[in-house]
Amino acid sequence: MFKTIREDIKAIFERDPAAKNIVEVILCYSGLHAIILHRIAHWFYNKGFTTIARIISQFSRFLTGIEIHPGAKIGKGVFIDHGAGVVIGETTEIGDNVTIYQGVTLGGTGKEKGKRHPTIGDNVLISAGAKILGSIKIGNNVKVGAGSVVLDPVPDNCTVVGVPGRVVIQNGHKVPRTDLDHHLPDPVVEMIKDLQNRINYLEELILKEKDAEYKKVDKLGKAN
Repeated sequence: MFKTIREDIKAIFERDPAAKNIVEVILCYSGLHAIILHRIAHWFYNKGFTTIARIISQFSRFLTGIEIHPGAKIGKGVFIDHGAGVVIGETTEIGDNVTIYQGVTLGGTGKEKGKRHPTIGDNVLISAGAKILGSIKIGNNVKVGAGSVVLDPVPDNCTVVGVPGRVVIQNGHKVPRTDLDHHLPDPVVEMIKDLQNRINYLEELILKEKDAEYKKVDKLGKAN
């Protein structure tokens, strides 16, 4: 465990230019505190002391603002930057050298049993506010854009953005728009489109009626 913690500290110096010295990192980085406390809680969880594990987890949440269920499996070199509001569910699995920013949720959809949280590969970057939900796999070397909501598996070497999340870059190449037709319907947008269509239809009727009225007046004028 201590070897893994050393890897976590090393990751901070590699990925955060604001890190100045080892004392500052150990005392001031809440993400590191959350990871260390999680590793202790996870040890108790694996030994069957689930209540003690949950108490440590809740203390960590109170101290850091980061909630990690003690059942979650987290690899080495994981860096939670800033970290406020991060939530990591019980059956989440996180690989090595993963970077997680504030507001990230690795959660379930509320419909599944057993493995109900995501599996994150190695060298993944999850930007601020991203939500990855359900028992899905995020491949190695994936970047998830800020505020994205990812509901489907993502292959290796991809960049994902949007709500719902869609692959925009794979293996260094842009993905054509035709491959991305998997948006969830937006009822508000559909309603606005329907209202706009109705307005256009009524405008056409009014113009036709006005045109017919002008022609009628013009005929009466000619008759007189």
